[in-house]
Amino acid sequence: MAPLRFSANVSWLFPELPSLPARLRAAGSSGFEAAEVGWPYGEPPEALARTAQEVGLQLVLINTPPGDREKGEMGLGAVPGRQAAFRDGLEQAVLYAKALGCPRIHLMAGRVPQGADRAAVRGEMETVFLENLRHAAGVLAQENLVGLLEPINTRITDPRYFLDTPQQAAAILEKVGRPNLQLQMDIFHWQIMDGNLTGNIREFLPFVGHVQVAQVPGRGEPGSPGELNFPYLFQLLEDEGYKGFVG
Repeated sequence: MAPLRFSANVSWLFPELPSLPARLRAAGSSGFEAAEVGWPYGEPPEALARTAQEVGLQLVLINTPPGDREKGEMGLGAVPGRQAAFRDGLEQAVLYAKALGCPRIHLMAGRVPQGADRAAVRGEMETVFLENLRHAAGVLAQENLVGLLEPINTRITDPRYFLDTPQQAAAILEKVGRPNLQLQMDIFHWQIMDGNLTGNIREFLPFVGHVQVAQVPGRGEPGSPGELNFPYLFQLLEDEGYKGFVG
């Protein structure tokens, strides 16, 4: 039973530091051996790679670009009419992942279009997502990279996000059927949407390629006040044989 390996999510940690290189240095100084960053695209990949190397950090996860933030986009994978932009963003993410030596890319699903009824567009959005995921799996396989699907809660964080439960994500992964596409388990989102963490972790962990954690409801670090018992959850992940990183 191997001990858990932790990575610093520098999109959330060290917010007092303005730049990603500074946050990477802080993560290394704090004893982390791995780091992840949501969107590294404001910095040249070579600069980030150099900083990570200098402080002994392995980069383990980035996201695909969000799209047009000013128009409210938060990922493009399932958004009808944005297939070309998703594929362009995927190419950019692959370039960064290769430069950073980062093996995993979170393929962001995106939001239900403004004003649309979720139930009415669900079928169309899933069809778009499946098409984009099959394309992404092929692109990523050529570079020996893994794509991840992360459900994001629609109760608090993002009411319009398309992919919001582990059950929905697992069903989509099964339909795509590509071994280099896996589940990204953010315990914060899973607790808010479904609870039943012990059962869900045991059921879905065989398909999980990356884990993220934050306290509920405040989204603080695991030691902050909240409803999750992290010593128990971390022990459960170890007991179930999880070998990946915990962000």
